[in-house]
Amino acid sequence: MKKNVFIGVGGVLAAVAVVIVLATGLMSGSGSFYYTQIDNSKLTDGEPRDGVIDMQGGMPYSYTLTAYNEKGAEKDITFGASRELREDAFLQLTVSPVRGVVEWSEVSYEELPVKVQERYDTLGIDG
Repeated sequence: MKKNVFIGVGGVLAAVAVVIVLATGLMSGSGSFYYTQIDNSKLTDGEPRDGVIDMQGGMPYSYTLTAYNEKGAEKDITFGASRELREDAFLQLTVSPVRGVVEWSEVSYEELPVKVQERYDTLGIDG
């Protein structure tokens, strides 16, 4: 009887450990990189949203922009900022599967992956 209890408790603890490891990986800052260019015509300010919870972490500005991963695949991404960002600046976005954009930083055109540069070249935009 005691052996079955120890095996049961051990199994439950192992399952909890697996769930914690998976949840930590999904919620951490690590994620995929996407690249975008700031277009302030797509900026919305953080006016109250009729009681809807602000998922941008209190960021007063919100952008929804087309972004590209390192392979050039396109995706519309929404993220918050504490200020209006520099028009035409290129950004590297760190995107977590659960939390969305967890970090962004300005990069130069030359720092963009080749496939991303090709997408902007096709659009007639270059650094």
